[in-house]
Amino acid sequence: MKNLNLLFLALLISFSSFSQEEKSETKWVPRDPQKFETTHSGTFNGQKITYKAIVGETFLKNSKGEVNGAMWSTSYIRDGVDTSKRPVLFIFNGGPGSASIWLHMGFFGPKVVKTDSEAKVDDGAAPYRFVDNTQALLDLTDLVFIDPIGTGFSQVEGVGKTSDFWGLNEDAASIAQFMRTWVTQHGRWQAPKLIAGESFGTTRAAKVAEVLEEGGQSMSLNGIVLISQALDYAGSSSWADNLTSFFTYLPSQAVTAWYHGKAGQGKTIEAFAQEARDFAYGDYLQSLFLGEKQTQAQKEAIAEKLSYFTSLDKTYILRSDNQILMHRFKKELLREEGKAIGTLDGRYLAFETDQVSEGPVLGDPAGYMTGSAYTAVFNDYLRRNLVVIMDRPYLTSAEGMGGSWNWKPVPDGAYYEPSYVSTARALSETMHRNTQLQVMVANGYYDLITPFFDAEYTFARHDFPQDRIHMYYYEAGHMMYNRQEDFDALAKDVRAFLEKILK
Repeated sequence: MKNLNLLFLALLISFSSFSQEEKSETKWVPRDPQKFETTHSGTFNGQKITYKAIVGETFLKNSKGEVNGAMWSTSYIRDGVDTSKRPVLFIFNGGPGSASIWLHMGFFGPKVVKTDSEAKVDDGAAPYRFVDNTQALLDLTDLVFIDPIGTGFSQVEGVGKTSDFWGLNEDAASIAQFMRTWVTQHGRWQAPKLIAGESFGTTRAAKVAEVLEEGGQSMSLNGIVLISQALDYAGSSSWADNLTSFFTYLPSQAVTAWYHGKAGQGKTIEAFAQEARDFAYGDYLQSLFLGEKQTQAQKEAIAEKLSYFTSLDKTYILRSDNQILMHRFKKELLREEGKAIGTLDGRYLAFETDQVSEGPVLGDPAGYMTGSAYTAVFNDYLRRNLVVIMDRPYLTSAEGMGGSWNWKPVPDGAYYEPSYVSTARALSETMHRNTQLQVMVANGYYDLITPFFDAEYTFARHDFPQDRIHMYYYEAGHMMYNRQEDFDALAKDVRAFLEKILK
């Protein structure tokens, strides 16, 4: 019976694969792109503004000119002004595999959702708070939120296959093609062009900036806003034997312990963060690379300092070989209280069902304590405000992308040895070719997936022009805008950054 079940499963998989391949070869019937357009008004930065909201699809094409994808976006375009030189800000989230809902509903959109600012209360069930965003940038620039293929309503079309889009290079090429198409359709080649990305969206932003200079249609950017940057994954991948990550994550562990009242008490967060930086660059970095060349006394001295910064037990740290993996830290910090802290934001915490597990078992409380609010509000907003009627769901996350993503930074067939993903050098080289390009980097102190110290470490290398890199810090996590005080600070900083570029 077991063998028969396996055979039946194999047949199903084979049939499914055949059907999908057959679908990809089906002749595409030309049609007009779908579009939903509405008119709205609001007050932004003290100005009363009327604007169009356009939710629609843009057909993407392969090198043969055949349609292979339909990329959806939401554009907010100011009415009553000459748009030929009006700035446009292209915005996307990360993943890979995330729609633009988070930056759209969380920060940049004309209306935004509000969850508990202090990360103590779960978003619960509907209804949720949804308010006008008077700090939105529509007085300064038009906004275009992009949903990569497989997210939102975006999907393969015609001769397309997911492999045409689900990869580091493929993704960047598709976004660049969309941007060029949008700019052409809306007559914006003479307009300032900017990008804002979050998390993997910053990985993408760096690569897109490079791709936009290629392909016979060079398009230079005026500015890039990187929110919770992830340009060089060696510093944001907390895995055993990745020495870089123990170094880059330590200051985040320290300030998170500080936040929960476990370390650094009596000091400001800035002072304690600097103390952790100094230790990381000094004794800890040397210890990591000395390894077993250290004496037991040297190891114990390092463990003592790590305990001071993280509040974890010295004996536990020694058993960990003075290398604290982040998923263990998230469980160990408040283990005695039966709680685990968040990944996206270390301020969040939840009681755990398994008190002895190595790491959190319920997932990321920073995600599941806010995600329902974003999803419900956006779906309601699409139908009620933007009048978008579709016969399929808006996917906040792509289905099946994770195991199919091509991380190789080189074309198929080219020699490649696996290494940590990095688009840092691509952005640096782009900045050297485009000497007007400015980059803003927004960091959350309690971001335990893309640590702020990794941003500093990344931009201190790769030959970045230091005078055009602008660092900002916020007392929240990955999505720092979930905390109202930091929403306000980030809005002020982004506006000032763009105004300086666009003056």
